[in-house]
This record gives sequence, C-alpha cells and structure tokens, in this order.
Amino acid sequence: MTDPRPRGPIVEGWAPPPAPAHTSMEGAHVRLEALDAARHAALLFQAFDGDDTVWDYMPAGPFAASSQFHRWMRDITASPDYVFYAIYDKNREAYGGFASYLRVQPAAGSIEVGYIAMAPQLQRTIAATEAMYLMMAWAFRAGYRRYEWKCDALNAPSRRAAQRLGLSYEGIFRQATVVKGRNRDTAWFAAIDKDWPALDEAFRLWLDDSNFDAGGRQKSSLSDLTRLVRVTDDPGISP
Repeated sequence: MTDPRPRGPIVEGWAPPPAPAHTSMEGAHVRLEALDAARHAALLFQAFDGDDTVWDYMPAGPFAASSQFHRWMRDITASPDYVFYAIYDKNREAYGGFASYLRVQPAAGSIEVGYIAMAPQLQRTIAATEAMYLMMAWAFRAGYRRYEWKCDALNAPSRRAAQRLGLSYEGIFRQATVVKGRNRDTAWFAAIDKDWPALDEAFRLWLDDSNFDAGGRQKSSLSDLTRLVRVTDDPGISP
C-alpha cells in the first residue's frame, strides 16, 4: 500500500561522521596545517601585505598591526566552532592564506567550508584550487552527506568560485545577517554525497599535470569539468 504521507527515503546504513580534526592534509601543490597564531600569524600578515580587500566580506579585519592580527587568530582558533587550516603553497614555498570548517553538524551529516582568506599571490593558483579540493575530499570521505559554501551575495568572486568548484546554487537568504554594521544577503551553494564521485574525477582531471601546458596554462577549465555535475547554476554571475 502506498503511504499517503510523503516522507523522505530511509538513509541506509547512516551513522554520523566524525568531527574534523586538526590533522594536516597534503597535496601535490599545497599543504594544509592546523592554523596556529604563534606559527602562522606573522607570516600570513606579511603575505596579506596590507591588502584590505581580503577582509571586505569577512566578519573580522582589516588589521592595522601584526599584533592585532595575532590576537584575533589566537582567539578564533581557540573557538570550538571552527577548525582552521593554514594554506602552504608548496610551489612558492610560502603561506598564502587560511580556511575553516564551520557549522559542523555530524548528526545531520552537514559541514560548511568558509572563513576563507587568500593573499593575492595565492588566488587563482593551482595550489588554491587543490586546497579547496582537499577540504571537500576529506568531508565526503569522512561520511558527510552535504558540503556547504555560503557567502555575501555581493561577493561575486566567491560566488563564482563556489560554482567553479562544482557546488550547486541554492538561492539567496535575504537579510540573513548584519556584518560590520551592513546588511548581508547570503548566497547558498552546496554539493551532496551523490555528486562527489563525479566531482572527485573532475578535480583529478583538472589537477593532473597533463592538463597544463609548458607555461602552466590550463587546457580544460575546472568550471567546464564540473558543469555536468552542478544541479543548478548561479544566475547572478557570468558563466
């Protein structure tokens, strides 16, 4: 007999995944290390080199002095709400940014990547993309069902990055919050576990050495490789 009350399917074999730990993640081009103020604050402050645009859509910053940045990093890495990683670019042999897991909900199988800050020299590099791949890969391999990305709806580069990485657009939450005294509408993106095998293949194809010519220029774009995986594209940004 058909159940007259529609309900979601049973999730077979479901068990909540573990919370992320501060263990390093290593790729060919990048290493992610547990963010530590004593070890990383001064180096990252130097990498950002007064580029205040990094902080335009962030809850914190900009920071006028290295000591101020150090204090902020020390306090936020002590919070149980975040699991931060420093991003070390192996090609440049330098730290270039940080990123975090947040809103980690093992019981729901949901995890978010965010609080991403990358210095200009790390942006739009193979290392930057691989860092995002490593964080997504860990989440799905650990057993998470949903991987989220949220950003200020006015932050076009972040929206474009989410789509390029294969996350599907889920809409705008209007007047979601107030950040630094300004209204923030929030754009939502996510990938789910059934997307992951195809996304994993797309990342591997893109990161392979054969995808780059002698000058380091890509032959196939990641956006093209993830296009067939995305359920919905963001209508607010250019292709």
